[in-house]
Amino acid sequence: MKTLSIIKTGTTYPEIKAEHGDFEDWFIRQLGRPGLRLEVHDVASGAPLPEHSDGVLVTGSPAMVSERADWSERTAAWLARRIAGDLPVLGVCYGHQLLAHAMGGTADYHPDGREIGTLDITLNADGRTDWLLGALPDVFPAHLTHMQSAVRLPPNATLLASSNHEPHQAFRIGRRAWGVQFHPEFTAPIMSAYLNRLDTALRTEGLPVVDLRAGLRQTPEAQGLLRRFADLVERDLMP
Repeated sequence: MKTLSIIKTGTTYPEIKAEHGDFEDWFIRQLGRPGLRLEVHDVASGAPLPEHSDGVLVTGSPAMVSERADWSERTAAWLARRIAGDLPVLGVCYGHQLLAHAMGGTADYHPDGREIGTLDITLNADGRTDWLLGALPDVFPAHLTHMQSAVRLPPNATLLASSNHEPHQAFRIGRRAWGVQFHPEFTAPIMSAYLNRLDTALRTEGLPVVDLRAGLRQTPEAQGLLRRFADLVERDLMP
């Protein structure tokens, strides 16, 4: 049986965890299948990185890559070695930024501030022909919440998708390593819970909270990206 290692880089707010579970639970709901073993490694809490994996998924985090925490830097170096070995890798939000940092790019605060809500992601020409993202529509909705971004992609990265706010929504390194800034593991209720939790901060930042709530949608296309990645790890479907 193939093993997909979920590298947990933090935990959600207590009230969201109490109602919806934690980061790894959201991924497991989308990825779980009889032929794939899912193993969670909580590196932010001191768990060691796995010695063997058939694929790697790196979660989001309330931490910031630019803080260069010891556990984060160790994970970045470990990721670079796994990518050099052509292992399937998917970084989500913090994982996306950490992947960029690990491979020679830069993660830092977005110059225009926070991006949050259910927003449209647009594939570029490379994204439309990409093995993982190319199965998605040219424009698809996805859930987002982040203050930092991959502000500079690695020199050898291929940009795949953007949004109105964020030019680097998805990229690929080599054949089988991807970063996505959006959250394919989120559901509309989880996105709604984040808007509730951050309501005061969003209003202070001048963001249109009423419009953000009205724009909440389901995101089946984005969620399908996780199932396609699981297929790659479980059955090595990529040519």
